[in-house]
Amino acid sequence: MSGRADSDTPPDTRPEPDEAPRDPAGPDAPSPAPDEEPGPDGSRARRARFVAAGTGAVLSVAGLAAALLRLAGPAPAPVPAAYAGGAAVCVLAAVLGSRGRTRRALWLLIAGLMVMALGDQFD
Repeated sequence: MSGRADSDTPPDTRPEPDEAPRDPAGPDAPSPAPDEEPGPDGSRARRARFVAAGTGAVLSVAGLAAALLRLAGPAPAPVPAAYAGGAAVCVLAAVLGSRGRTRRALWLLIAGLMVMALGDQFD
C-alpha cells in the first residue's frame, strides 16, 4: 500500500468543537461596503481583465513595430508576416481580455507570442 497509516493530524492540533473559527482581521475590522464585491468576482476579476487587455495591447504594439522594422530590412517574407500574425492574435486576446474572457486571452497571448518567436527563428 502507498499510504501512511498515521497521515491524520495529531489530536493536539485540532480545534475544539465548541471553539468558533477566529476572524484573522479581528473583531474590530470594518466590514466591506455594500457596493463592493469582495472575493474573486469583484476586484480580482476587474484586475484580471485590465491585465489581460493591457498585456495584449503592449504585445500587439511590440509585434507590429517588429513587423515594420523587419519589413524595412532585408529579412525574408515570412518574418514580418509572423510578427504581424502574432500581433493580430494578441489584439484578439486584448479584446477578449477586456470582455472578461481572461483564460482564453491568456492562451491567445501565449500563442501570439509563440508565433512571433517562430518568426524570429525564420530570421
